[in-house]
Amino acid sequence: MKPALSVAVRTLCEFTARGGDLDLRFTPAPSALEGMEGHAVVQKRRKNISGYETELALSGRFEELQVRGRADGFDAFKQQLEEIKTYRGRLDGVRPHHRALHWAQARVYGHLLCQERGLERIKLALVYFQIGSAEETVLVEECSATELQAFFELQCARYLEWARREDAHRQARDGAMAQLKFPMPAFRSGQRELAVAVYRTAHASEGGRCLMAQAPTGIGKTLATIFPMLKSMAAVMVKGASEADAAGLDKLFFLTAKGTGHGLALHALGQLQQALPASASASASASFAPLRVLDMKAREKTCEHPDKACHGESCPLARGFFDRLPAARQQALQLPLWDGPALRTLALEHGICPYYLSQELVRWADVVVADYHYYYDSAAMLYALALQQDWRVGVLVDEAHNLLERARSMYTAPLSQLDLAQARQGATGAVKKALDALQRQWQALNKAQDQTSYQSYESIPGVLLGAMQRAAGAIADQLAEQEIAGHAATGGQPALADHALLDFYWELLHFQALADQFGPHALFDIQLATPLQRASRVRTPTSTLCIRNVVPAPHLAARHEAAQATVLFSGTLSPPQFYRDLLGLPADTAWLDVPAPFAARQLQVHIARHISTRWRDRDASLTPMAELIAQQYARLPGNYLCFVSSFDYLQQVAATLERLHPQLPLWLQQRGMDEAARAEFLARFVEGGRGLGLAVLGGAFSEGVDLPGSRLIGAFVATLGLPQLNPVNEAMQRAMDQAMGVGLGYDYTYLYPGLRKVVQAAGRVIRSEYDRGVLVLMDDRFARAEVRALLPAWWQIEVGGRGF
Repeated sequence: MKPALSVAVRTLCEFTARGGDLDLRFTPAPSALEGMEGHAVVQKRRKNISGYETELALSGRFEELQVRGRADGFDAFKQQLEEIKTYRGRLDGVRPHHRALHWAQARVYGHLLCQERGLERIKLALVYFQIGSAEETVLVEECSATELQAFFELQCARYLEWARREDAHRQARDGAMAQLKFPMPAFRSGQRELAVAVYRTAHASEGGRCLMAQAPTGIGKTLATIFPMLKSMAAVMVKGASEADAAGLDKLFFLTAKGTGHGLALHALGQLQQALPASASASASASFAPLRVLDMKAREKTCEHPDKACHGESCPLARGFFDRLPAARQQALQLPLWDGPALRTLALEHGICPYYLSQELVRWADVVVADYHYYYDSAAMLYALALQQDWRVGVLVDEAHNLLERARSMYTAPLSQLDLAQARQGATGAVKKALDALQRQWQALNKAQDQTSYQSYESIPGVLLGAMQRAAGAIADQLAEQEIAGHAATGGQPALADHALLDFYWELLHFQALADQFGPHALFDIQLATPLQRASRVRTPTSTLCIRNVVPAPHLAARHEAAQATVLFSGTLSPPQFYRDLLGLPADTAWLDVPAPFAARQLQVHIARHISTRWRDRDASLTPMAELIAQQYARLPGNYLCFVSSFDYLQQVAATLERLHPQLPLWLQQRGMDEAARAEFLARFVEGGRGLGLAVLGGAFSEGVDLPGSRLIGAFVATLGLPQLNPVNEAMQRAMDQAMGVGLGYDYTYLYPGLRKVVQAAGRVIRSEYDRGVLVLMDDRFARAEVRALLPAWWQIEVGGRGF
């Protein structure tokens, strides 16, 4: 009989064998590549041992639970099974809960091997391999098959009780999703078309598992994408699909760039949960909720003790975390929503950390609402778990036009020489020697640049990377020694590490990781500090080194490949080839352009071709711009937004309006506005109000802002939104020409990103089929054919003079 439930050895032991404190103190851990290389070194050392076996595939069964895994090595002569673990620093730095987990894995593998080969006794060895010295430490215990069987059965019994409930929940959830009805009386215009395309993408058999959907504001994109993904959790056989493809989704990840999208997703999920029939909810009573929704919050928003370190000797909520976790996890099943307030209350009731409780609950959630970086970053938790657990995931990327810049920042690594100077201040011994050597190599690069403030290079000097690697290794060894020595000397209280040194160490690791993947998709550049920037801190020239991502595609492609279905949706994804190329989407990615439900008569669009907002024309543009704004306001009084290219330009426009038309009410966006200040700015836009808000294009008020009806009746856009012309962007344009083809560099670097911001800002005016408004594009370049072709097709544009 085929077992109904299956689990990997690692997953089983992580569930049952972890105990004690949550301990996130610094431990210099090997990278994934170093770990694999360390395993290979140990196994290679055993190749001359007669009968030594590596990578043994093992499996066993307990009741209906099938346990599977792959043991690292087995010495038949010694009757010794080996579990290989890599580490940096001192072996004492391997945390107790990690050591307990390692022994648990070895014992489960030991039982599986004894069962398979009929062994009565076996030796279990933890082989700890030190990455820096290549030294092995072997810890051995001998166990009888009877002892190992008892251990195995205990772990399985603990897991199986939970797994049975999870299986019942999965069946109840899938049944509920199969019955789920759209929660609104009818689909809006374009909403059904979008929902059908998402559903087909989720059930594609081979290619076509990615969809780009451009859909206008106001049709309900969030609901139209989540609903079909939830329906896809139930297994459905589609014509031509394999049995594997007919299986439903395990998880849905709804990824957002901003808090507004986060809130919209939770609201839509609430509507869908309320739409479940009573029978579906009742059938899920064994697991309390037919659909588990987890709202992932950032650590800085959920940390209860920001002044404490994340370990049991500092933070009370880390103390005994894994001992208290099972009870908290069990009680979480009774909650209708795993959001911030609910998880905080639950976590504090059980005396554990709310943030890390939410991370643990990812494994048991059906839907996770989170920021982009949880799936797309280099150390993304959701992506890593999806691979480790072999989940079939659906990924929804909200306001996907934002993913480009966010991904670039994820895969960009700046390294400041001022930070190196801070790290060197307290350094001694081998660390000081390594940092001094790095400083000499760095200064040689500065000198070779011959005072040119900015320069990009085709490659990263090998001598620089070698100096960085030696510095990182020296820092890692010293920090590990400091921690162990401090822990022993203070009776459990670890010594405080040099924060500047530790911060620089993390920056080095990030830089090195991207250096290993360096290619035409990135730039290596050096920006020399100006005399004013360095005057107060150092006398010699300093610089910032940067691996600057230009094309995120090589980093994101594997993330798309790992998902069963990926849907990227936004009101502005044109031209589609631009996003397909830069975001690493496969060539067969489907494209859907949902027609706008708005009529051209709803929005009067004018191009003021007598105004130029080019840098050289800024001063000359101020008076005609002020006159045009005042004329439109006099013609149709109400609330308007005016978007300009920078805060400096904003101040000039405001001063001109106040001088020429002091009767016009103004309120201005300021640099660094906090949440309260932004809310105050938007509160000025009341129904029937009158006045002009001045804001920067691409800032907080140019997207994600909903001001329907007469709260906003018009917008002025006094820029094409083109990124600033500077050496960095010019280097990016050259790199884009090289990567995408000569001639595309300008469009990909300047034109497309700029006009996307324009269209997003203009979208603030018409939010529903009942809205009416005016849009004035104030620059003669908007009249160019190649620019107008990139504006929404439903706009009927009038190219006018000074007063239209």
